[in-house]
Amino acid sequence: MLEYARWKYVVILLVVLLSVLYALPNIYPQDPSVQVTANRGATIDAALKQRVEASVKKAGVVPKAIEVAEGNLLVRLPSSDAQTKVSDALSNELGTGYVVALNLASTTPAWLEAIRAKPMLLGLDLQGGVHFLMEVDRKAALDKRFEAYLEDVRVVLRDNRVRYRSVERRGDTLSVTLSDAADGAKAQQLIARDLPTLAMNPAGDRIDLTVPQAELDKIATDAIEQNVGTLRNRINELGVAEPIIQRQGADRVVVQLPGVQDTAQAKRILGATATLEYRGVIEGNAYEALQSGNVPPEGRIFYRKEIGLDGKPVPVILNKRVIASGDQLQDASSFFDSQSGTPAVRVRLTSLGGQRMFDYSSQHVGKPMAVVYTERIPEVKVVDGKEVRSTRINEQVISVATIQSTLGRDFQTTGLESMKEAADLSLLLRAGALAAPMDFAEQRVVGPSLGKENIERGLTAVLYSFGFALVFFLFYYRMFGIITCIALLLNLLMVFAAMSVIGATLTLPGLAGIALTVGMSVDANVLINERIREELRAGLPPLTAISSGYEHASGTILDANVTAFLAGLAMAVFGTGPLRGFGITLMLGIATSAYTAVSVSRGIATLIYGRRRKLKSIAI
Repeated sequence: MLEYARWKYVVILLVVLLSVLYALPNIYPQDPSVQVTANRGATIDAALKQRVEASVKKAGVVPKAIEVAEGNLLVRLPSSDAQTKVSDALSNELGTGYVVALNLASTTPAWLEAIRAKPMLLGLDLQGGVHFLMEVDRKAALDKRFEAYLEDVRVVLRDNRVRYRSVERRGDTLSVTLSDAADGAKAQQLIARDLPTLAMNPAGDRIDLTVPQAELDKIATDAIEQNVGTLRNRINELGVAEPIIQRQGADRVVVQLPGVQDTAQAKRILGATATLEYRGVIEGNAYEALQSGNVPPEGRIFYRKEIGLDGKPVPVILNKRVIASGDQLQDASSFFDSQSGTPAVRVRLTSLGGQRMFDYSSQHVGKPMAVVYTERIPEVKVVDGKEVRSTRINEQVISVATIQSTLGRDFQTTGLESMKEAADLSLLLRAGALAAPMDFAEQRVVGPSLGKENIERGLTAVLYSFGFALVFFLFYYRMFGIITCIALLLNLLMVFAAMSVIGATLTLPGLAGIALTVGMSVDANVLINERIREELRAGLPPLTAISSGYEHASGTILDANVTAFLAGLAMAVFGTGPLRGFGITLMLGIATSAYTAVSVSRGIATLIYGRRRKLKSIAI
């Protein structure tokens, strides 16, 4: 007899309803928009909104809306051309205080967003996503390594009790001036032992150290490689699906982020070089040192967040030597500190950083230690009609606290302005510091012309493959052809819903995978229908033939789909980029086609024929 359990109908009904619900956001197109995000020290307020409105009006564009949401200002626009105009106008108007980025704003109704129903992400080849060409600042990479060399030389001489007057950089040379020329041989021996890459040129009480050209080239190459790895970590923190990060030439990196919604956040996190440094405080009158220029040789003037009576930031003298920095950080997380009433970052140092912090704090209990927030901000200025790129370094002492007891690997930093700043800083620290600042040489959202054409052609291919299958089934299998067509439609609906739920990115290879799963679903239904026809030719009653056909064909269908699913799994696990996208789409399509062919179509057939006990023939 032809029977189907009621609970299976309930499952089918729930699956169909959920598929419709979570596939629904895909019918709402996204608005081309420009997003404005405040850098440290700037704010999003009513005054900024008025400036933006005036700039948009001056550009001759009528926006759909200008709204403030989640601490950002969003300008919704009617077209991509208007998006480009407004982006250029706002970049010139707002300057370096704000990040102006292209975006695609969601138009999904709030009730769908409330149940976390989101539209399917599209790859760069199907419009939606951002392309960055980032250029590494080689000079900054070399400067950073030279600073490390200077500190290493000081530590080697200090730990071995070799007195020196100064260790400073002069161009591409490190100059060491000793207090006693008699210590020259010992200093050379120590430097040769601990810093073998440096070439020495002694002259009396002075030793000039140079870095070979091969080592300079290696520093620049290593900086780029480290930056590529750091960018991968930061993109993983952002949760971007199927990113593409490739080195291009000697000092450039291409980053493609398909399906990114908040491109301003991506731009800020990728390009930022913000980090924390822990330094000792040198006691003394910072105002007098600032006015007279008589700063201790081991010290340097920094400025606190607080504003003094003169209306300017309060100066403080800090040690040039960094106790620990973001380079020695192992983990970081943001939280709200109830004791200080401010956002904070909980940090965990590596063994090396923890040992340095322990050594310093154990010797300086009761003395102050400062936390310096350092940020490198790339700037682009137009001079004589040409773009001049530079980097502005923003250093600010966010906290000065007395060391109450010996510190180890775990402690916390307070004094941040907002939870968003704390979250961004902890993300940067977890992802690692860039070896050198990176400037955005090029930024664009791919499409809409190419992306729109790819979407149209890809969807046309899927629809034609689907249409040919429907026409064949309707004419060849008649009533069971209708059942098969319903199952195929539900299969497509479930694929789109599943991709939307898991946040998969649809690319052109993904569309090819969907077309392939339509063909595999057709194969499954052909197997079932032909098996039913064989049972009828063998003389079985129609109801028995339908039941037997589904039972005998199901095993073959599942066997075939399992092998194809494993192939898709291999592509998803071991492949990258388009190949991985194809594998993910293939796996989803196989799972849904097997379910619709074996279970859903049988449920529909049982609804149509199950109660007709005296059925003598069926339309197949």
